[in-house]
Amino acid sequence: MIFNRHMFVLLLVFSISFLPIKSVQAGFEGLRVYSTPETDSSVLGGDFLGLSSIFYVFDLRDRETFIQLTYPDGTSTGFPGLAHIQIFDVSNNCNENNFFDNYTINDTHVYNLSDIVTNDGNPSGVVLPEGAYGIIAVTMYSVFGTGTAIEAGHFGNLRIVDSNGYEYRTNAQGFVFQEVFDFDQALTFYSFNFNQQNGVSLSDIYGITLLTDLAPISFEFEWIATPVQGIFSPFDIDIVDNNEVLFSCRDIVFSCVNDSNILLEELLGISGISVASFDYGINDAIPSSRNSELLCPNNIIGEGTVILKSEPYPTSAAFTNIISSIGSDVDPLFLGFVGLNNGNGRGSMDSIWIFNNELREN
Repeated sequence: MIFNRHMFVLLLVFSISFLPIKSVQAGFEGLRVYSTPETDSSVLGGDFLGLSSIFYVFDLRDRETFIQLTYPDGTSTGFPGLAHIQIFDVSNNCNENNFFDNYTINDTHVYNLSDIVTNDGNPSGVVLPEGAYGIIAVTMYSVFGTGTAIEAGHFGNLRIVDSNGYEYRTNAQGFVFQEVFDFDQALTFYSFNFNQQNGVSLSDIYGITLLTDLAPISFEFEWIATPVQGIFSPFDIDIVDNNEVLFSCRDIVFSCVNDSNILLEELLGISGISVASFDYGINDAIPSSRNSELLCPNNIIGEGTVILKSEPYPTSAAFTNIISSIGSDVDPLFLGFVGLNNGNGRGSMDSIWIFNNELREN
């Protein structure tokens, strides 16, 4: 993706790493630093861990979703790959379904989320209900003889086809675990641009928040999205118009949750924020195509930039107890996708990008 490549250059220039949201008061120990790799080619972890995961969103609300996964000979080992595919269904209290699939070198497979079959054409064992939507995480292993190792590479892309005739297409997102720093708190900014060109009138802003324990190294590695009261990303939202005028919006939470989730009220109480969702619309000018909450209600700016500034995690005993029960000392990973459409035959999708970070003042 061209925009991804340009953004990677900017990250190098400003020495910006992909940073999960951080709050030491919440009990996390040390700041895990991530970077976004070029997902047109294989995603491969560095020497520290050799971890390889990529992420998609899916949406079956009057839509079809197809994800493509490719296993190239990224490590030059010649060993086959084993993909662990985790699917988190927001519409069903973030229930997880998962399965494993086998890949040979330079192998590609397309999964239809309405009828999921494995790479060899057999049933996957996962059947998603009509109207399901949520997160897909794929971790690829290289298979060495009778064992496996998290030392592989893979890449993929995403296609969401709406019943109204438009499509969203983009690359899967990935990350590379890099290092551990002892920052007290990091202030992380994400952003995306929007406009109403070609009749754009609707939006889908998806936010992925996942957590894992990256140490010790385990061949049973997996991502988790629940409990939602402990795995969420809080943001302060602003919109900047083309005249560089900033409009302050509100605080929101991204989590694997919707209005029918039985834990929503508890999440809101713990976070201290009045709205939480997996997907949002932008504002009253470009609302959600699925009637979801807005990032910036009572705002009618039709062209500009949305800025998502990370908020600290709560310090309440309830939140601390949840984090302790999870048993992870790393920070949640946040990734996002931006879909814009005209409600008819035109749609586009890209990623939410990190563009700055700095230390919070204590």
